[in-house]
Amino acid sequence: MKKIGILHGKERSFPEAFMARVNSKNVPGIVAEPVKIDKAIQGEPCGFTVIIDRISQDVPFYRTWLKNAALTGTAVINNPFWWSADDKYFNNCLMTKVGVPVPKTVILPSRDLPADTTDESFSNLAFPLDWDGMFNYVGFPAYMKPFAGGGWKNVYKLNTAEEFFQKHSETGQLVMLLQEEIVFEEYYRCYCIGGKYVRIMPYEPRNPHHLRYVADFSPSPERHQLMTDIVLAINKYLGYDFNTVELAIRDGVPYAIDFCNPAPDAEKASVGQDNFEWVVETAASYAIEKALTSNGGDNLTWGEYLKRSGTKMPLV
Repeated sequence: MKKIGILHGKERSFPEAFMARVNSKNVPGIVAEPVKIDKAIQGEPCGFTVIIDRISQDVPFYRTWLKNAALTGTAVINNPFWWSADDKYFNNCLMTKVGVPVPKTVILPSRDLPADTTDESFSNLAFPLDWDGMFNYVGFPAYMKPFAGGGWKNVYKLNTAEEFFQKHSETGQLVMLLQEEIVFEEYYRCYCIGGKYVRIMPYEPRNPHHLRYVADFSPSPERHQLMTDIVLAINKYLGYDFNTVELAIRDGVPYAIDFCNPAPDAEKASVGQDNFEWVVETAASYAIEKALTSNGGDNLTWGEYLKRSGTKMPLV
């Protein structure tokens, strides 16, 4: 029997629907159930052929447990090694090399010293930083947000340098991005599952959270295909099995705004019934596909960036 597990926190609607959908397909030799961990022993398999990870970004114990599961043959969705190494700033840097439009972005050292460091720990950091150079590059208005954050937490819209310094002083030990504002005509959130299945969803980030998937625009067939191609290219290079990409349309050009969301929102109450049905069905079908094709070796997905770096191939 091949078991498909889901590792999650307080989330309920997607995990429960996902397991029910897998089991309802009655695929011989396949069953879905919650992951339960009662001990963690090095080098021992966990008993699951596939695990959907929805929570390890918040629980370090789960992340390292999943690495052992992957080492012993489990197909973990998403790859816990790459997820541990990735961040939003690197994502933007990579996109500048593969031809995907992104906002002008800089990364900033934390306002407060990290724990167990002193001023002497930063002897390689210029003081003062070239604030004018960064502000001239990004421009105002701009957005400031954590380089490894999510869920619209600690996000600031800034209109002036003075406003930047005021808000940056409140960010503590967070490492922040300062990013060009893309004034958009349309905005889309796009699921990508298995590196091949894409769902383009009109999205209005200026609405209250529960109304963000209620938008009065939709893409033309040409724009839909363009965005699909961009979403597939991003996930091809990053290697995520389950991710969302946010695209802002400015002057007809889709800019990738946020595309490091390996545990994206899939709650029925926020994404809506139609999107929820798509993500449940697609995730269930892909997990079964992974279970049926898994072998005793490495069953993780590795992105083109890592694969090409290992063979010295150019990115483009």
